[in-house]
Amino acid sequence: MDFSPYRLYDSVARLYRVYTEWMSGEDAWSMQVSLLCFDVLCHINVPKSQLPAGATLLGTILSSDKTNISVLTGNRVAHPLLISLANIKMETRLKLSSHAFLLATLLPVPKFVHNNKWMKGVLEACLIHQCLDIVLEPLKQAAKLGVMLSDPWGYSRYCFTPIASYIVDTPEAAMLAAVGGKTSPITMATYKEFGDDFRHEPRTSSTTLAQLAAAASKADPSDIEAYFREAQKFRLNGVHLPFWRDVPLSCPSSFFNPEILHYFHKKFGDHNSKWCINALGPAEVDFRFSVLQPITGFHHFKEGISSLKQVTGRTLRDMQRFIVGVIAGRAPRDVIVAVRALMDFHYCIQAYRITDRDIEVINSALREFHSHKDSILDAGLRCGKANKPINNWHIPKLKLMQSMVPSILRADVPIQWSADLTEHAHIEQIKDPARASNNNNYDPQICQQLDCLEKCRNFDIAMFLKDPALRRDMATGTADEHEESDPHVSSRPVTDYFVRSLQLASSPLHIIPLPRHAFSVNCVAFNLAYDPSICRISIDEVAEQFGLPDLRAALTDFVCYEKVCGVDSVHPIGGGPRRSPENAELPFKNVQVWFKLRLQVTDIHTNTILPAQTILACPPDGSWPYGRYDSVVVNTDSAKVWPASGLEGLVSSYISVDSIHMSSLIRTLHCTASSHHATLGPTPRAMALG
Repeated sequence: MDFSPYRLYDSVARLYRVYTEWMSGEDAWSMQVSLLCFDVLCHINVPKSQLPAGATLLGTILSSDKTNISVLTGNRVAHPLLISLANIKMETRLKLSSHAFLLATLLPVPKFVHNNKWMKGVLEACLIHQCLDIVLEPLKQAAKLGVMLSDPWGYSRYCFTPIASYIVDTPEAAMLAAVGGKTSPITMATYKEFGDDFRHEPRTSSTTLAQLAAAASKADPSDIEAYFREAQKFRLNGVHLPFWRDVPLSCPSSFFNPEILHYFHKKFGDHNSKWCINALGPAEVDFRFSVLQPITGFHHFKEGISSLKQVTGRTLRDMQRFIVGVIAGRAPRDVIVAVRALMDFHYCIQAYRITDRDIEVINSALREFHSHKDSILDAGLRCGKANKPINNWHIPKLKLMQSMVPSILRADVPIQWSADLTEHAHIEQIKDPARASNNNNYDPQICQQLDCLEKCRNFDIAMFLKDPALRRDMATGTADEHEESDPHVSSRPVTDYFVRSLQLASSPLHIIPLPRHAFSVNCVAFNLAYDPSICRISIDEVAEQFGLPDLRAALTDFVCYEKVCGVDSVHPIGGGPRRSPENAELPFKNVQVWFKLRLQVTDIHTNTILPAQTILACPPDGSWPYGRYDSVVVNTDSAKVWPASGLEGLVSSYISVDSIHMSSLIRTLHCTASSHHATLGPTPRAMALG
């Protein structure tokens, strides 16, 4: 956890800011240390905190969204309010197994009998704000006066709890901001200005409260219909007392941060993908998606995308990975540029670490989209009901893209405010307890179930702290097995092949199986299954079966290169001419072949270990007459380091059976030619990508 705001730079010269955690942003800094006042005695501006001396800032994260708790029938809906803490490190808070979001309350889901639909919306909005007023009253008092709390080390801290972020979708954000439909909840823009290429003035709390006071001066707030008509003139939704009106250091324009799941992925499914389908036609788009080579771990759209309904966020992410390549060569050029600029914008925004240089790239991508977006309307690709062209940009989420960079400067990276985590928390905090009920009177049973689970979890923690044997089990690794069997832990732990490769590399050769099945080179770890796909096959049979006429020459080059340069050298990559003849003699006749391997890399922003990805290199068969070779990007220049060097020193290649043979060479040499034991060195040097 972070308890003090800070500013992070990428170098000692402090030329470029780095934005990561909430505590490294301007919001936390300004709340704690950066208001300036004039010192009369010294005649200088000195920092003055908005908080008392020695106070600790605790940023509160709230989230609310309706969710279905009945399956197929029943139409039972819950409206949970979740709460978390922005001081918790992203690495911990974004893990599903951390249980970082807790249920604060279940908001009512009313059904009004009024005839007017708009009146039902006003009544529901007023009720939600009143409920939030009651539930968040302790939080408001702590934000005003402070409260003494214990930190994880047992020290007491004088804490203040402003709202750091409120994670909601776009309609609920408008309702909570007290604005009407077709109005931005964080700026003064209306629906006619959603397509502008600049950011409008922020909608601050003082502005909204002044408009509410003006409406109240002309109509009694207790007369809801009359007050609503006056509020509509300011494009407000008729809520007279919004819950955030008396929360210190909190403003809707600040705590409604960009939400990745709805702002990007849902927008892509609702708008961007529809433009591409209209540009190429449903049949062409479906055909192009269907012929894409399946990639392990990603969705394969064998039936296309034009008929997809109610897709998940993960499916939308996979669609975005391919969309630019799918429409290339068929859609109008300016349309391709606009879609590609949006994809660049989406990709850069989702980084876990953003610098001032990255912000320049983000702004450039957004400007490029706006300069080419009219081509989408000119081609008639934005369509509504009955496939009728729409000649405007009245898309609220499009306007919210202008607030991305200001939000990064204030509250740091938007990926930490994604609703992916809260949507999963709905399953854990609402749906699973509801399924354990008797399907009648859900709310008290959900709360009772959560109380029981919390008591059991606290008891387990107390026993762990009390019993030294449990701590020893955790140190020896047996506690990991217990954690995996815990029903509350929903995410599978990531296997660290880097650690495994280091353990194998440091072990004596006579106690480990050869070749080493896990090895690493710089920031990439490789892992092979213990049993090969083909245990024994001659080199000539492999060359014929896999269509590799120069396989024998390639293996000879590899062996000769290791003899001359040593096992610690990197074998060259590429399809250049072979130095050895095709009938060259090798100290072995048979090889072993693997059809797949697992690659693991580290995140370029956080250096955390990412889940391994399976790469296939399958031989030709009935369904794949030319074999199945997954594509990779390989760094061929040791002087170039990605991403600092961009695409320089990188080549696009594919994993072929030739690649897998190189790793199998070590075991074969060990079994058939003891004179070549020198090649039993670092196995990663034997992995050459064809």
